[in-house]
Amino acid sequence: MTTPIDLPFSFRHMSLPGGVRAAMLRNPEKIAMKHREQEVTYGEFMARVDQVCAGLLNDCGLQHGDHAAIISANSIEYLEVVLGASQAGIGTATINPRLSPPELAAIADDARARVLFVDAATAEALSDTRFATVEKILVIGDEYRDWRDAQAPLTELPVVEEWDTFTIPYTSGTTGKPKGVLVPHRSRVISLYAMAVEYGCFGPDDRFLAIAPMCHGAGMIFALAPIFFGGYAEIMDKFEPEGVVRRFKSERITGFFGVPTHFHAIFGLEQSVLDAHRSDTLHTIISNAAALPQVMKEKIIGHFGQILHETYGSTEASIVSNLRPADQLRKTACVGQAFPGTQIEIRRDDGSLCDPEEVGELFATSSCLFNGYWMRPDETAEAWHDGWVTVGDLAKKDAEGHLYIVDRKKDMVISGGINIYPREIEETLLQHPEIADVAVIGVPDEKWGERLKAFVVTASGKELDPDAIIEFCDGRISGMKTPKDYAFVDALPRNANGKVLKTELRAA
Repeated sequence: MTTPIDLPFSFRHMSLPGGVRAAMLRNPEKIAMKHREQEVTYGEFMARVDQVCAGLLNDCGLQHGDHAAIISANSIEYLEVVLGASQAGIGTATINPRLSPPELAAIADDARARVLFVDAATAEALSDTRFATVEKILVIGDEYRDWRDAQAPLTELPVVEEWDTFTIPYTSGTTGKPKGVLVPHRSRVISLYAMAVEYGCFGPDDRFLAIAPMCHGAGMIFALAPIFFGGYAEIMDKFEPEGVVRRFKSERITGFFGVPTHFHAIFGLEQSVLDAHRSDTLHTIISNAAALPQVMKEKIIGHFGQILHETYGSTEASIVSNLRPADQLRKTACVGQAFPGTQIEIRRDDGSLCDPEEVGELFATSSCLFNGYWMRPDETAEAWHDGWVTVGDLAKKDAEGHLYIVDRKKDMVISGGINIYPREIEETLLQHPEIADVAVIGVPDEKWGERLKAFVVTASGKELDPDAIIEFCDGRISGMKTPKDYAFVDALPRNANGKVLKTELRAA
């Protein structure tokens, strides 16, 4: 029989700024990040984080549990703000700057942000906007730097518990009103360690190129991972495909995260440009946020070699699965096996487990889950099921336990009583040599309930003969899955993370 023991130490909570501070103490003079021409050492960066922490508590009068918000393009200052606020026990709502001023104000107010950090472009766009909760606005630039540098660091850092809120990214709103996702320190720290094991590109000697918008969960975590483990991150605030491939070589980048739209643009470059900047250091490419078409996987592997990981996850559940490089061509349209420390179940509507190859709703559980939606108890209850989380994705597993995302539950089309999954159809249409991008939705039909309609972006910009597309699909997918209605558009509406906004297509 064991007896209680008085432990001679106090419990140390995990936190994101605590991890970066540990990396700093190993080598304060090492360059941590670069953005454009600006470089910052670990020592300089953490000193700024401490000043932001002190400024929010002392100058702005915020307290543990209050919220701030940031609306900005990627920058070193973006990470200063988020880490400094979280070190004070203040969660930061990371808001997409591409939204309209009324949408930006609505989210900032929904988060009850008391201090708002904005870049110059956002400040101009919001010049006539009024907020209900924001008491102070700081513009990233000279105004922000003057405020930051005037703050005296605290003599003792606040105690932040690992289940306290780190950030509050808002869902993209592809199927409804955006919701604030409460992301705790613990969740993201554990995710980072799993990422370091799985991807192999976040060691002290690695150099990562971070281009995804930090307002999204993936953009934030892939920018933080390099500096959490003592590596180097180059931050880009604007995606330029040629600039990216140039940096692969000139900056001796070892790891890169992108979304499908990034890869589409990269492979839209001339082959001579790709060849001229071929890198001998890049050993990890990660894709996430939206389905990577199989034809694009083949292009990536053909040019860069077998270094591609396709990851599936959500802001709520963090990274759920990963398809490793060796399986990319062996497993078509697959997102791999469960991420380290993660369990996955595919369930029927009655809660029972699906058989292999049977489509059901995807549930995941791990130590990396969110704390619920901010002020949305009903939506939180809908997502949580006895410690398991769902975001409404339909999936299946094969006999080897590999995961396949079939579609969003809300995107499924029921035509003539048959469940049809648009993602499968989109994968087929993208095999057409003249189709560059496509989205398939269900539209009302008096006879069938719903029928399929495809919104198509062509490589040439010219419309195609719908009958020729239908003929192309013959033998590839069944007739009931082949769209008969086509709309040719210049571009599909997407959010900053590359996801198609099918709500806009349905409204149109």
